[in-house]
Amino acid sequence: VRQALPLLLSRSARLVLDADALNSIAADTALQSLLTARASRHRQTVLTPHPLEAARLLALSGADKVQANRLAAAQSLAQRFACTVLLKGSGSVIAAPRRTPVINPTGSARLAGAGTGDVLAGWLVGLWSASAAAGTVADAFVAARAAAYTHGAAAQHGDAAAPLRASA
Repeated sequence: VRQALPLLLSRSARLVLDADALNSIAADTALQSLLTARASRHRQTVLTPHPLEAARLLALSGADKVQANRLAAAQSLAQRFACTVLLKGSGSVIAAPRRTPVINPTGSARLAGAGTGDVLAGWLVGLWSASAAAGTVADAFVAARAAAYTHGAAAQHGDAAAPLRASA
């Protein structure tokens, strides 16, 4: 992932970054600079960290620092990297520069399982791409908000006691 990121960060019109991409960016100041520079070229980016990935990106000692003030952490990431941030977790936070942050009201503990963040990232890419293809405003913040809401709503359906699997 680290080898592909410079090209992706430099050339892609829209990006959703998760998991290994976020960890690579957290560990590499050159990648951080490329990420931040995207906004000046009118290229939108959405970061989808869980609290530990957010802590790494903010150079904090642990996820508990992010969890102590999730809203501030999401806003700090959005400002630092000039992009939209969807901070995953109970009450996912969607933040972007010059936007009022949103706390997603949907979801359940069923989303705490492995792979559900990957599903969210895929859902986000799909919604964002569909809005661009339909000629509607392809806004990263709007797409991230819609993806978090619909992903969480999907988790609220079905057997609440059963684990939600990415393959389900």
